Amino acid sequence: MISQSKHDRVTIKVLEEMKSNNEKISMLTSYDYSFAKIIDSAGIDIILVGDSASNVMAGHETTLPITLDQMIYHASSVVRAVKRALVVVDLPFGTYQADSKVALKSAIRIMKESGAHAVKLEGGKLVKDSIERILKAGIPVMGHLGLTPQSIYKFGTYNVRAKEEKEAKVLIDDALLLEEIGCFSLVLEKIPNILSKEVLNKTKIPIIGIGAGSSLDGQVLVSHDMLGMNKDFSPRFLRRYLDLDSLISNAVKKYSKDIKSGNFPDKKEQY
Repeated sequence: MISQSKHDRVTIKVLEEMKSNNEKISMLTSYDYSFAKIIDSAGIDIILVGDSASNVMAGHETTLPITLDQMIYHASSVVRAVKRALVVVDLPFGTYQADSKVALKSAIRIMKESGAHAVKLEGGKLVKDSIERILKAGIPVMGHLGLTPQSIYKFGTYNVRAKEEKEAKVLIDDALLLEEIGCFSLVLEKIPNILSKEVLNKTKIPIIGIGAGSSLDGQVLVSHDMLGMNKDFSPRFLRRYLDLDSLISNAVKKYSKDIKSGNFPDKKEQY
């Protein structure tokens, strides 16, 4: 296992080395300074400033409403806390799909205004022009295939993707395309494990999974889900490492009770 002392800073080159050495890559989301500082100091390799902030931070039903300005705000907060992890930022819906020039401007704003290290885009062949233009500007790009939440209204469901042969073939072709044009890594979301293995065997870049099986180079989860802050979300792929919902709720109840009883603050807590 790579320890925090072995690599003071995780870079794209380090991720390549980890894959070559069969060392698994850990990845979590973060959207603010305080969480990012804890996650980074714990040794996570990649921090994703995901457009899932639209759900877990703002309470929207989908990832679509979050804006570029909001993503830059969250990314800037994260970058200020991070000393080790590679920080990747999602390009939000509407900032890269229609026009590659707009995509480049969006990516440049994220990199310049937040200090992030890379951007992530959903899709393959359909967004090829946008990805190529961003890459030519020297901005690293992480791809994202399978279940792509920004296309939820097209799919109409969050069910497992690419179970049928036709869609699976498109996904493999897109994965090979993203590698060929220069993406440094790829996220596969909610696809069959057997398909993940096929993509892994046909590519050389690090492949990160979420609900895509155990055979990949690394795994990513939404931190709020992993920490048990969202009890309404329970997909098969989610492992909760903490019940933070209950812990916070109990602490708040005790705090309120101590205030109402006159127990807080006591003499030691006064000036």
